[in-house]
Amino acid sequence: MIRPATCRLAIVGAGWAGLAAAVHAVAAGHPVTLYEMAPQAGGRARSVATRLGMLDNGQHILIGAYTHTLALLRRVGADPEHLLLRRPLRLAYPDGRGLNLPPGRPMLAFLRGVMAARGWSWSDRLALMTAATGWLLCGFRCAPRASVQDLCQGLPAAVQRDLIDPLCVAALNTPMAQASATVFLRVLKDALFSGPGSADLLLPRQPLSQLLPAPAVAWLATHGTALHLRRRVMRIEADSDGWRVDGEPHDAVVLACSATEAARLTAAVSSAWSNDACALRYEPIITTYLHDAQLRFTSPMMALPTDATAPAQFAFDLGALGMAPETFAFVISGARAWADRGLQLTGQAVLHQARHDFPGAFRGDDDSVLRHITTERRATFACTPGLHRPAAGIAPGLFAAGDYVAGPYPATLEGAVRSGEQAVDLALSSLKARPR
Repeated sequence: MIRPATCRLAIVGAGWAGLAAAVHAVAAGHPVTLYEMAPQAGGRARSVATRLGMLDNGQHILIGAYTHTLALLRRVGADPEHLLLRRPLRLAYPDGRGLNLPPGRPMLAFLRGVMAARGWSWSDRLALMTAATGWLLCGFRCAPRASVQDLCQGLPAAVQRDLIDPLCVAALNTPMAQASATVFLRVLKDALFSGPGSADLLLPRQPLSQLLPAPAVAWLATHGTALHLRRRVMRIEADSDGWRVDGEPHDAVVLACSATEAARLTAAVSSAWSNDACALRYEPIITTYLHDAQLRFTSPMMALPTDATAPAQFAFDLGALGMAPETFAFVISGARAWADRGLQLTGQAVLHQARHDFPGAFRGDDDSVLRHITTERRATFACTPGLHRPAAGIAPGLFAAGDYVAGPYPATLEGAVRSGEQAVDLALSSLKARPR
């Protein structure tokens, strides 16, 4: 006997991977039960209530190469053209230096952007173009154990400081010295050299919960999906017909929860997979929200110079994005050392940095300027060279989804979305002709 055309899927976790998996399955005509232990969907990319109103638990950006994420938004009725501000990639610093990529074909845009970069000598520009040509000729591949620092050791200090380091921490959330060159090159290939607009910055104009979680939950509800919030799954177990989730029968299960939760649930099912998930290490992201009634950035997103006392790599003018007026988000990626120092010391360091980089701004008393600070201690896995990431397949009929699952991308929204869709495709393929 052959299984029916529809398969009952349980998806554990309603972050971006779980929502992508649920929408993908439902769109293909399969009934889904979605479990989420938190009181709201969205996972680590969500909005939270603060005394300033709804703010994101950390500032996120998208890029034009996020094709699966953009398609998902459109499917659930969220218009990217309205929700996202699209701009060509610009790494502009407060002192005017930086790199701006003009619109157009990727190679030509990159060449024009590098040639026009402010703050670099001609030898700096030539060195970067020579290195980029070498990466292209090598197919954007390198030794698997190489770090980004190893990859770029021949580049001038100004290029590493103004371009490579900020791109690395923005994409991999891991400092250059510890970051995987293999993954970094894949990001460069897809973002800078894959097609017109692929490197464009897409900056949210609405809180993250309005970007995907709320529209996806509404779309799933209209399609009859059962969503159980505040429901922590305690046990999964195989049976003759598939799997049981806390005793409830399903044909297949996708674990789209955190790696920690997935490791707990799979300890008795596949100890090897569970151990792989437990072995991941994480990098925090800290976001500090500052207030100034007069300041306006020249660009909604600014890159910032960093050193041992100036921790934030990027700042965002939320008012310019149509969100919190007079509010500026300063972001520290790869923030383990600062998280260990504590939020109070970190907030003071960011405040000092902001006052230095934007003279005359943020001049009120500290409490009136520093409005909110938040840390996501497990924002992403540490994307280190040769990292062994858990596979998507755990056991027959049981699959994992999440930005940490094995794949070519770092821990990004696009990686989460793709992994959710992949897990559903694997689950359906494994069940399609399985006798019952």
